[in-house]
Amino acid sequence: MADESQALLSTEEKDILPPPSLSSLSSAKGTKGRICPQLRLGLAGGRPAFLQLVSAFLSGIVITLLVQFILFPVLLPSPSSSSTTTPNSNDVLCTVGSGCNDLASPDAGSTTVHDYPPPSPTNNYPSSFPIDVGYPGPTPTGGEAALVLTAPSYPGHTVVPFLVSPASLPKPTKHSSIYDSEKEEDGNSEGRFDLFKSWGNLSPWYTVPSHTFGLPSSSPSVPDSCVITGLHFLHRHGARYPTRWSSYAGPASFATRLHNDTDSWEARGDLEFLNDWTYKLGEEVLTPFGRQQLYDLGVSLRLKYGFLLENFTKANELPVFRTESQDRMLASAQNFALGFFGWPLEGKYHELVTIESPGFNNTLAPYETCPNARDPAKGDRGLSYLKEWAGVYLEDARGRFNSLISGYEFSVEDVYSMQQMCAYETVAIGYSKFCELFTKEEWDGFQYSTDLYFWYSSGPGSPVSRIQGIGYIQELLSRLTNEQGKGWNQWSSLNTSVTGDEVLFPLGRSLYVDATHEVVVMNIITALNLTNFASSGPLPSDRIVHDRAWVTSRIAPFATNVQFQLLECTRPDVPPTPQIRIIINDAPTPLTGIANCPSQVDGMCPLSTFVESQKELIGGTSWEWACRGDWTVEGGRGWETVTGDPPARP
Repeated sequence: MADESQALLSTEEKDILPPPSLSSLSSAKGTKGRICPQLRLGLAGGRPAFLQLVSAFLSGIVITLLVQFILFPVLLPSPSSSSTTTPNSNDVLCTVGSGCNDLASPDAGSTTVHDYPPPSPTNNYPSSFPIDVGYPGPTPTGGEAALVLTAPSYPGHTVVPFLVSPASLPKPTKHSSIYDSEKEEDGNSEGRFDLFKSWGNLSPWYTVPSHTFGLPSSSPSVPDSCVITGLHFLHRHGARYPTRWSSYAGPASFATRLHNDTDSWEARGDLEFLNDWTYKLGEEVLTPFGRQQLYDLGVSLRLKYGFLLENFTKANELPVFRTESQDRMLASAQNFALGFFGWPLEGKYHELVTIESPGFNNTLAPYETCPNARDPAKGDRGLSYLKEWAGVYLEDARGRFNSLISGYEFSVEDVYSMQQMCAYETVAIGYSKFCELFTKEEWDGFQYSTDLYFWYSSGPGSPVSRIQGIGYIQELLSRLTNEQGKGWNQWSSLNTSVTGDEVLFPLGRSLYVDATHEVVVMNIITALNLTNFASSGPLPSDRIVHDRAWVTSRIAPFATNVQFQLLECTRPDVPPTPQIRIIINDAPTPLTGIANCPSQVDGMCPLSTFVESQKELIGGTSWEWACRGDWTVEGGRGWETVTGDPPARP
């Protein structure tokens, strides 16, 4: 009974039993082979305790397995997998605690929007914060600036403030003959690569070296023994968010594709930032940097040509500038005016806002009334060339990126969108991680892709380029000749309700400023017959043509500007008649493609010669045929033009 009662002790009582001593163990073996009661507790009478020990051990194993299954499922094989499955080249083996088994954030690729100002601020009391409180202090003005006449050198625009470029770019992974060149791309001739000059039409405008377009001895400053009598200034809007419409790729579409698959992909290495990256770009309106561009452009023009305002004071008139109704066009014009005139603007000039919408004739948006320009087979011919070239120069980048992501496969279009994202994010928020991903050679490739696209869609390689540019040239000739829209037998994008009104379209002024889009600037350059820009065309889509004449970042970047300088000279090599010359982003261009214009060192041409030659060029066009005619062109190399004209009328 004592032994049985010992075996029935509670667990707590068992835990405090002293262990048997060595002496008791040695004396436990009696002569008759009996086992002492203490040992019988763990064997015969203690069987339940033994079973509890085994049960606890097995339970621990089961709990450990359950925890591992719940927290680290990637370590367990998929039920559908087999031992003969070959891993995908993009897969990476994950280990416990490595962190590589975390998918992208569900917010990756989503759109981040900040609507400012608040719709109904609680402290909106405008009457409590008047602007004009009196006591302005002295307000006399000084003399007007005339830098183009007085300064020993021309004030170029060579620095892009507030925007940050990567400290370094990756080195090329393999050598390709498509990048072989004896001369660096634009911006790299001095051994220093400038990323901002490699974005084509998305580049911020900069002063192009004065020799670039073919006049090695000229400068944008006024030539010796000449004076400026007038200026017609054409400029593009400033940096903006992406447009709603895109022929190819597009940052918003790329972000949407990423966001739609966040439950299946994960990026690493140089692409790890994509795991929680969000899309922060708006649509079409100016960015803060774009506003600054146009303000600075206005300041720059006032410093160079402010003296022309003296003519308006003498005539007791105000200048009339023009822009279009799109938000970014109106905002660009207003920011330009603030830079040129200063605040407040009232009483200093007039801004004619023309309607940009289908059905409205507008020389600054001619595509709105040219049906063939909206036909992709005619007006968007550059798309096929861009796609072909992108497949060539982005092959290495696509391979690199696909090795850094699981669960998603980048297409060439995705990779091209990432290059666009670099440019758009930089001009919108100041810096972009996407810029760090591409080599210098791949940025040269991106630059060339924009050259291809615009050469064939808006430049000399487009069959609807010249016809869209002649409307503005007709207006220019009316201003130059003081003819109020007379003598034009050709239909065009002219809006006679504007050009026939002396108030809306004044003549005989010394300063005109018009705002437009990059495609229209290219149309006008083509229509003027500035053949030096077409000298290296047509452009191939399987390799880069170095030293090409058509480089979009030089011709039509954000805030691009064209000066039509009017001059009078007293020098033996120039006739004693009014002269004209054209300066694009501070680089003079030859006018030798215009009939009878001489090969003059500074690019000047007698104004009368220029006018008559332009009238002849306009007379050779047909709006009805080019914009409304039933003609077709073969895609790709099947049909080419270097003059911007459609096929001849049968």
